[in-house]
Amino acid sequence: MATQIKAEAVHRDAGLVREIGVWSFAATIINVVVGGGIFAAPAALAGSVGAWAPFALLACGIAMGAIVLCCAEAGSRVPSSGGTYAYVEAAFGPAPGFIAGMMLWLSCVLAAGGIAAAFADAIVALYPVGSPGVQRVVLIVAVMALVTGINLRGAREGARFAGIATVVKLVPLLLFIIVGAFWVDPANLKPTGSIDPGSFGAAIILSIFTFSGMETMLSASGEVSRPERTVPRALMLAMGGVLLLYIAIQVVAQGLLGPQLAGSKEPLAEALGVVHPGLVLLIALGAAISRGAWLGSDVLGAPRILFAFARDGFLPAALGRVSERTQVPTVAILAHAAIGTALALIGEFDWLVLLSALATAPIYIGACLAAVKLRRENVQLLGPAFRVPGLKVAATVGVLSMVALIALGQPNEIIGLFAAIGISAILYFARRSAGPR
Repeated sequence: MATQIKAEAVHRDAGLVREIGVWSFAATIINVVVGGGIFAAPAALAGSVGAWAPFALLACGIAMGAIVLCCAEAGSRVPSSGGTYAYVEAAFGPAPGFIAGMMLWLSCVLAAGGIAAAFADAIVALYPVGSPGVQRVVLIVAVMALVTGINLRGAREGARFAGIATVVKLVPLLLFIIVGAFWVDPANLKPTGSIDPGSFGAAIILSIFTFSGMETMLSASGEVSRPERTVPRALMLAMGGVLLLYIAIQVVAQGLLGPQLAGSKEPLAEALGVVHPGLVLLIALGAAISRGAWLGSDVLGAPRILFAFARDGFLPAALGRVSERTQVPTVAILAHAAIGTALALIGEFDWLVLLSALATAPIYIGACLAAVKLRRENVQLLGPAFRVPGLKVAATVGVLSMVALIALGQPNEIIGLFAAIGISAILYFARRSAGPR
């Protein structure tokens, strides 16, 4: 079985160049995880559980840590384009793999539309020029065109942009932590009252969204150098750093605003306004830049899912072609960017991101289960795999956490999730019945 999987992976990644290293890959993961959501999440978390919010983040970090460990091992065993799609397919066959891949791409493109919309809305709010509607359209098209153009130049250029953007977006966040820490009122950090289970569950769902995104970049595993070591190292480096960053941001925001944090529209900007009014604009601009930078990583990773589908015969062959000049899947990149742009133009941030967050749950469940099976069958495509101590425990924690996440959703959201899974299954069997292209 391993020989067959290896042959399929080599075919799937034909034409791509493995040139993304540990630090570049870690930077792109951080960039796609630390999106615009963290600039608003502290207020929503405080509104759900008050000063207990850092503990909700820690609980989420434990769940996501388990999933990261599973993805690290699975990614070192099957380092192929498509990421979790490739892991699930290698472990359980083409039908579950296709469904996982469809859910992964759907999650990515919905998030892209939501973040692009939020980017434009933030700029319009800061610098209104002429008609807000026209300005919004121009900004959405412009930012999507910019990140698409960069990624069309090559995977290395896309990763380099993501690395630079990550540094730029982290500057205002680190400034917020460092400067704000000196003004924290310890009395604001003391939890009061009991925690309502429903509210704590809502906080966990929000936290999961702020931590999600690594699955997008894993889709570019076919262009990672020495993936059997690069994928696990970059994953653990990036996600460990993100957890520490998020907890620090929540603590400082709570310490500065106290009870007022829960009702804040722009919590980080308002929190630094306590220190100095001039710092408000800096954080607001940082939020806009963060959203634009996030789109760069999304357009680097998510189109590789379409590319992998096309190479496997599920989508038109044009999506699976690699440019001879730049060695990237040009048509797949353009298609993903066009759909994301359309969603941003017709949709709003809140509902697009909500749908995207819920769609990640079955993806993570599949990755956890795949990691266990791939180890059992000793699948190792490109050298000795990274072995996670206590993999079965990590997989159990990851799966149960995601099942709980789905259960915490609203009935219509849960129905929509299973409808998307069902439609994906129908598409797979319809394509298989049609025979080879």
